[in-house]
Amino acid sequence: MEILNLEASRLAAYCCEQIRRLIPFGDETEFGLVEKHLPEALRRLDHCISNVAVWKAGWFDILHSSQYCIFLYYLANTIWKHEKAAALCTKLFLLNKQLNAIDLFYEIEMPEVFFIGHSVGIVLAKATYGNHLVLYQNSTVGKNHGVAPVIEDGVILYPNTAVIGGSLVRERSIISQGVSVINRETERGKIVYQGPENRLAFRDSKRDILSDFFRNV
Repeated sequence: MEILNLEASRLAAYCCEQIRRLIPFGDETEFGLVEKHLPEALRRLDHCISNVAVWKAGWFDILHSSQYCIFLYYLANTIWKHEKAAALCTKLFLLNKQLNAIDLFYEIEMPEVFFIGHSVGIVLAKATYGNHLVLYQNSTVGKNHGVAPVIEDGVILYPNTAVIGGSLVRERSIISQGVSVINRETERGKIVYQGPENRLAFRDSKRDILSDFFRNV
């Protein structure tokens, strides 16, 4: 993977310096784990970027906020899986929150391929996320009384949407802007609208919208 706007050899130090400046306290002895697990995090990022149709395969631009947002998640999640280094992973989580206004905890299992249009205001709970997920600003996935949603493959969450509680969002569902799915089930491959009396309404899509975002879907 080619890294733009920064020498690859400086990326680990760059991340640690961002933590140092934005969260200026605490022990730095775990900082070495960033460099140790950076190759795996970059492999995961490369796979994701290379499957996103609107991004150039094999190129990671650290000044591209959505790409850097996904990178910080993969880095924190990779370190957590191997080291359970809660303090460092929390700092990476908080760094992502400060830079990109996203609430994406490092313990959450995000898919191998997903796309963030604009990260501002995205809040994601520990739910089940399918592959080829699309997220836009102010989209929320949350629990209700401890019950988390299940989101299948190829789901699109447009701005200001919410999927809450015991909801099942079926494969290739498209949640329209402003729609809330609360303890409900969507229809596979349908566009979801807000119907009368807060019911959900479903319509067929006239084309394959998911292919606008991903290659080979």
